[in-house]
Amino acid sequence: MKIVLAGGTGFLGRPLAEALARDRHEIVVLTRDGGAKPPPDGARAVPWLPNGAPGPWAAEIDRADAIVNLAGESIAARRWSAEHKRRILDSRINATRSLVEAVRAAATPPPVFVSASAVGYYGPLGDEIATEATPAGSDFLARVCAQWEAEAKRASTLPGTRVACIRTGLVLERNGGALPQMLPPFKLGAGGPVGSGRQYWPWIHREDWINLVRWTLQTAAASGPINATAPNPVTNREFAQALGRALHRPAFMPAPAFALRLMLGEMADALLLSGQRAVPAKAEHLGFAFRFARLDEALRAIFT
Repeated sequence: MKIVLAGGTGFLGRPLAEALARDRHEIVVLTRDGGAKPPPDGARAVPWLPNGAPGPWAAEIDRADAIVNLAGESIAARRWSAEHKRRILDSRINATRSLVEAVRAAATPPPVFVSASAVGYYGPLGDEIATEATPAGSDFLARVCAQWEAEAKRASTLPGTRVACIRTGLVLERNGGALPQMLPPFKLGAGGPVGSGRQYWPWIHREDWINLVRWTLQTAAASGPINATAPNPVTNREFAQALGRALHRPAFMPAPAFALRLMLGEMADALLLSGQRAVPAKAEHLGFAFRFARLDEALRAIFT
């Protein structure tokens, strides 16, 4: 397969590209960095400008077998301002629109379009279980995800193009993502839950996330929204306790909600103090097998 990957040099995109290249697929990584980052091993880099329209790079879309779209501004790079929130939304909409327009213009459009999304689509839900049938929430991240997915779904209006939106939870790996940022207080013996600790944190090991995307590319029935979360979501308190066990450190020192709100503003509630009890109902129904179904297993694999 020839697979065009947008957002292929980051925490998720690079190892995904390398895994797909090991599967002997031809991987084309669309990049905006002008060669500042080397392409993943086994991949070919092509410059692009995701401005909402096709460009010279769109020639790579014609006759490709699949597109994977992971492009978008980081939601946790800095405290949210009105400008940063605009960039979070616009970067996702423009990149997705560019790819969809390239698909629509292709003489032979790719049969598969896999686009990133997030469990933030559901908004804060407390104890309610969220499956792919759960409606969208109303907070900022929910609105971003809903618009992002709507843009991707435009590709499904073309005959023969299957669209899947991967609603990703908290992806765990030692060398990137959110996990390394959690470690310092635990290593100092001051780790613990954040806020009440009762909010659910839907998580997934990065290896399972990569395998789920590979499976989605190959599985004809995998379309529409797909929750990329492990089958056993945990509360934040349970997450802290499991991380403490993995590090052989205590996990009883809570981080007060008011302090997090002072430091992070609106982002604290969206990313830390609320959550979703999201489960991978569609992936399990279609037969995807998770290697790391329980958090202790995932953290043990990461830290040993």
